[in-house]
Amino acid sequence: MNPEAGIQEPESKRLKPAKHFEQLIVWQKAHQFVLGVYRLTENFPRTEIYGLTSQLRRAAVSIPANIAQGSLEECRYYLILAKDLNYGDTGKLQPQLEETSKLLEAYTAKILASGF
Repeated sequence: MNPEAGIQEPESKRLKPAKHFEQLIVWQKAHQFVLGVYRLTENFPRTEIYGLTSQLRRAAVSIPANIAQGSLEECRYYLILAKDLNYGDTGKLQPQLEETSKLLEAYTAKILASGF
């Protein structure tokens, strides 16, 4: 609903709730920013490898990683980043991460249901 006009927006204009962090626009924008930072810092002087290059990259990566928050989600993000930076094929690790995620969710649910 558009509060200013008092008109409900058509169903096609409404965004569906995100099921994964990759679907969040804010995460997508933050990820694009990280890719840009990596491209920019490739040209920094070698003397900055442990200084400004490292600091800027870590600070940039922390933005989408914090949106993804949670160790499995962070791993998912870092795999996406490694793939998008062409560091290697992360395809084999994705199914392992998904399996781990499902097992952890089931384990957590059992613990919560048991009243621990």
